[in-house]
Amino acid sequence: MSSSTPALDEQPNGNGRLMRLLPVLTGVTALVCLLGWLQKQPCATAGFDFVKTTTRGCYTDIYPLYYVRGLNDGKVPYFDSFDGDDITYVEYPALSGFFMQLVATLVRPFGVETRGMAFFNVTVLLLALLAIVAVLATAYVAGRKTLKVGLMMACSPALLLTAYINWDLLAVALSALALAAWASKRPLLAGALLGLAIAAKFYPLLFLGPLVLLCVRAGQWRAMGRMLAGTAIGWLAVNLPVMLFAWDGWLEFYSFSRDRGIDWGSIFFYLRNHGVESANNTDDLNVLGTGTFLVLAACIAVLAFAAPARPRLPQLMFLVLVAFMLPNKVWSPQYVLWLLPLVVLARPRLPAFIVWQVGEVIYFFGIWWYLLAVSYRRPGADLSTTLSSLLHFDVPPGGIDDGAYYVALFARFLTVLLLALLVVRDILRPSGDVVREDGIDDPAGGVLDGATDVISLRTLRARRATTAATA
Repeated sequence: MSSSTPALDEQPNGNGRLMRLLPVLTGVTALVCLLGWLQKQPCATAGFDFVKTTTRGCYTDIYPLYYVRGLNDGKVPYFDSFDGDDITYVEYPALSGFFMQLVATLVRPFGVETRGMAFFNVTVLLLALLAIVAVLATAYVAGRKTLKVGLMMACSPALLLTAYINWDLLAVALSALALAAWASKRPLLAGALLGLAIAAKFYPLLFLGPLVLLCVRAGQWRAMGRMLAGTAIGWLAVNLPVMLFAWDGWLEFYSFSRDRGIDWGSIFFYLRNHGVESANNTDDLNVLGTGTFLVLAACIAVLAFAAPARPRLPQLMFLVLVAFMLPNKVWSPQYVLWLLPLVVLARPRLPAFIVWQVGEVIYFFGIWWYLLAVSYRRPGADLSTTLSSLLHFDVPPGGIDDGAYYVALFARFLTVLLLALLVVRDILRPSGDVVREDGIDDPAGGVLDGATDVISLRTLRARRATTAATA
């Protein structure tokens, strides 16, 4: 390569840069996904026995739910019910249920005894392909940081450990594709893909807020309208048939989300055990969590218009997702996958990223070892015993106790909060934003990239000053 030729990671054309890096990013992601499958094998050989899966940290929902949700009996999600105390239909949004049904259909030729494991392995293969799609789509919108962003996401320990806990990678990949379409200035397609992502998981709905806020600031009304129309079309295409012909099954996800109590990963789990009485009542909990999110969302909206330069789209998307997750009553280990593409785009810096990944790994093993103690119905090892066991490359005997688990819970909570504060600082001081250091505006912004502000605190002040001067 001659001295006048820019490095692959600094070439200006995103598509050409990605095509040159395609083999590297695809290969690395595939390798990490393979390692993730191998990490689950000690539990697969034990038939995913719960005690063994929590001891070894290789739990998955995929295998047990094949049986518990009636897929092994040929039941169709949403259209067929199954026996259950609180849940009688598949409790996932429609596209995730269709994904489960697709795999269940593919494994029917297998024998009855091997069909469950075939369901797990075929699901893993499809999720690995979705992980590759998510990495490539995220790298595509990274501007001159294509290689760095792609490798940060592909090599993430969180991806290796959590990719196959549940079906979240379906929504992650669709959201990444939606962002890539938006960056390519195809708002209708971006909206349609975002609508499909929302049909797979609820959380991508949150991304409409940043898109609308930034379009309003830049005066991009036409793109905003096409994006919103595409979102409605994509979501309705999946959901409307189920709503019309299997209403009760379709409604299960929403009623289950409303009525479920505190998850072990929520900050409210700690607060409930430390005197916050409202955390014991589901209605009060919903109001408290939703109210906190709305306050944080309002602060993000103010930030979107008050920032000296228009925030980059991934920055605002990351912040609104964090605002949703921090006060949520449910925060499962695999939710780290939701954050991963946005973290590497919002702030592609290694030090804070590594600290966050360490926090996520600590929580990953912490939750399983805590559930191990819960399953034994006796206190697990305290923090000092836990650390001693780990130093001897052993699992804490009988799991961990409340105190050790709270350390793991706060390790994740505080590292995510730290990332959010750093992103807010970058927004308030654009000169410190590593993506913008060479005069680049917003590689993922599409029509927003380089657009002139129409509505912002600065423009409103300028208009007011002009009006006062001419009065």
